[in-house]
Amino acid sequence: MPQPKLIILDRDGVINHDSPDFIKSPEEWIPIPGSLEAIARLNQANYRVVIASNQSGIARQLFDITTLNAIHAKMHRLALQVGADIDAVFFCPHAAADNCDCRKPKPGMFAEISKRYQVSLKGVPTVGDSLRDLQSGFIGGCVPYLVRTGKGEKTEATGGLPPGTLTFPDLAATVQHILKNPAQ
Repeated sequence: MPQPKLIILDRDGVINHDSPDFIKSPEEWIPIPGSLEAIARLNQANYRVVIASNQSGIARQLFDITTLNAIHAKMHRLALQVGADIDAVFFCPHAAADNCDCRKPKPGMFAEISKRYQVSLKGVPTVGDSLRDLQSGFIGGCVPYLVRTGKGEKTEATGGLPPGTLTFPDLAATVQHILKNPAQ
């Protein structure tokens, strides 16, 4: 059996609808149509799907780790219902003022993913809806993909994307491209 490939996704705005007020409960976590099915297609193509997500709502005391775990439990449950498996969720619980290395756009979460999976991230696709998602992946060697869902349209209009960033309407279209063009 071939070695599994890796793909790193942001969560809010890529897999689920985002909110300027944060996703603070399982009830607020609503998948973007087609996103979980896209993850299932990645799994069928031998991809391990990993999430890298800033979750500063914890530092801001908008929700706690128990609530974040409940949100992720809902995400995993809904993913499994369509045959999708999310291998792991990496998150930064810190606020921007904490100046940690794990908060995107810094590459700490991506370095941890590389270490945990014992792989180079060179050429690994990463999908996000914000500039910081793409920057942290790009610094880590990933190939950046921007989706127009979530904050993506605003991110695209603002510009300054990492070199080689490809843009698609949503995760489903991004996955379709990745699966048809595995060398990219």
